[in-house]
Amino acid sequence: MKFKLSKAERNWILYDVGNSAFILLVSTLIPIYFNGLAEQVGVNSSDSVAYWGYAVSVSTLIVALTGPVLGAVSDKKGRKKPLFLVSVLIGAVGCLCLGLFKKWLLFLIVFALAKVSYSISLIFYDSMLPDITDSDRMDRVSAQGYAWGYIGSCIPFLLCLTLVLGSDIIGLSINTAMIISFVVIAIWWIIFSIPLLRIYRQRYYAEDSRFGIQSTFHNLWNSLKEIAANKQIFLFLLAFLFYIDGVYTIIEMATVYGSALGLDSTGLLIALLVTQIAAFPSSILIGRLSRDFSSRLLISICICAYFFISIFAIFMSRQLHFWILALMVGMFQGGIQALSRGHFAKMIPPEKSGEYFGVMDICGKGASFIGTTTISLVSQLTGNANLGIGALALFFAVGLILFQLSFRKHSN
Repeated sequence: MKFKLSKAERNWILYDVGNSAFILLVSTLIPIYFNGLAEQVGVNSSDSVAYWGYAVSVSTLIVALTGPVLGAVSDKKGRKKPLFLVSVLIGAVGCLCLGLFKKWLLFLIVFALAKVSYSISLIFYDSMLPDITDSDRMDRVSAQGYAWGYIGSCIPFLLCLTLVLGSDIIGLSINTAMIISFVVIAIWWIIFSIPLLRIYRQRYYAEDSRFGIQSTFHNLWNSLKEIAANKQIFLFLLAFLFYIDGVYTIIEMATVYGSALGLDSTGLLIALLVTQIAAFPSSILIGRLSRDFSSRLLISICICAYFFISIFAIFMSRQLHFWILALMVGMFQGGIQALSRGHFAKMIPPEKSGEYFGVMDICGKGASFIGTTTISLVSQLTGNANLGIGALALFFAVGLILFQLSFRKHSN
């Protein structure tokens, strides 16, 4: 039977299309543009890379510390939609303003603000899943979100890439091309947020007569104790911390290894597009499979696939190997993220989805530094960069074991 999306589900998916364009720009053109701003005033390349890393780390830490609290606040009746709107507006306006700042430090501060707002908006967005669909449709709707986010983000990105790479041909400076790119991405982000904002209704919310910060922290503390007491949720989050950390690390470090294998900037950007395009049909397929197979089986398959991707990375020596790696990552990247989101949403109390997804975010983005640190240490100690990324196989092995343990006394 054909899977037909409701209007609420479709509008929820559209936000993934909107926000994904921003993060794709963050992964590609924005770091290059920042390096150019820093070099113009004499900042050497190693320092500019370090400053960029600090900005990303600080923004990640801010989200990790504030995400659960803001998620808990959003669980109160009528709070989720306005908080989501504020985070979207701050993020999109921050993106729009990036083209106005020519001093690298101001640019970095505004970028960090936009990045934090983007990440916070995803906590609210993910926690909306129980409100817009039913439990038996969550995996498939979640997969549709990632799928259309991957392919949809390519449209404005290709326009921006054409402007930047062809700026000389069309008579624009790189700075002007980037300013236009920031405007395009910001407008795209806002336009695809409007349908969800127009139709969203918070069906589930925490009943609490108390009001204020003390009440919020009290509820959050109770939820953390509930998570610790619920072995299925606790073990899943622990498993998620390991395997999703490996996924994010491979994504973040891919360009470093591509450069080491001789790919120029254009080649790396095209490889990233290949990953995005491959992720679209793969996410759709995994979403369809979730109708007939359990999330336990499908997530386990995705983790195993990433385990073998890590092993394959040990033997990379040519550019062809990098293209194969990019294709394999694209095949499972959206699936493992979508299934994890849907699986978690089915386990948690829907009226506390904000704070629970805030905690989940800590285990995901908040812990991503563990993988990059592991890669750096192994690469330095062994003198072999390939062994560094190969070490991530351990993350996926531990994640798979913990994931299976989460079902020992519970059925999915």
